[in-house]
Amino acid sequence: MSELKLGDKAPNFDAETSEGKINFYDYLGESWGILFSHPADYTPVCTTELGTVAKYKDKFAERNVKVMALSVDGVESHKGWINDINETQDTEVNFPIIADEDRKISNLYGMIHPKADDTLTVRSVYVIGPDKTIKLMITYPASTGRNFEELIRVIDSLQLTAYQKVATPANWKQGDDVVISPSVSNEDADKMFPKGYKTVKPYLRMTPQPDKK
Repeated sequence: MSELKLGDKAPNFDAETSEGKINFYDYLGESWGILFSHPADYTPVCTTELGTVAKYKDKFAERNVKVMALSVDGVESHKGWINDINETQDTEVNFPIIADEDRKISNLYGMIHPKADDTLTVRSVYVIGPDKTIKLMITYPASTGRNFEELIRVIDSLQLTAYQKVATPANWKQGDDVVISPSVSNEDADKMFPKGYKTVKPYLRMTPQPDKK
């Protein structure tokens, strides 16, 4: 079982996928990435998830994010399943699905939780930055479909806070006010945030999102 934590390097791997043999790092290049796992092919919740991700292609592209899915079944099974996804979800799957029949990548990333199932993966999600470090990890049970609007929201936050001295408050979304990092003094905040800021408490200072006009 992998013990990956936030900030760790995302393990690189070579894999057979629905789009041919792929090296994970080469596939990501300088982009952000999402790696997410599915318990098995031809499962109902996963069918809706993969269809949703395909429909989010433009949203991911706008954020320089590449997506790769994983299932423990083989390539031929994936290709048949993709046909079903395209038909039932009215879309075209436009990203690779890893064939992880030997569970090598699943174990590398800690996607198999024996107390849930000895062989099938849980619904793991890893968001990986351009520096190949893990920025986010979320694990859902097999019975609960993922919220990809939430993943878009989190990526927006990660990308904003990677380059600005701010954090995003609860339920934040693009365009909302943000929190000035505690490490920034008021003197520096006056220079760094020309839109101004509101001091709610000495440790809680709110300012308009700095990269929005």
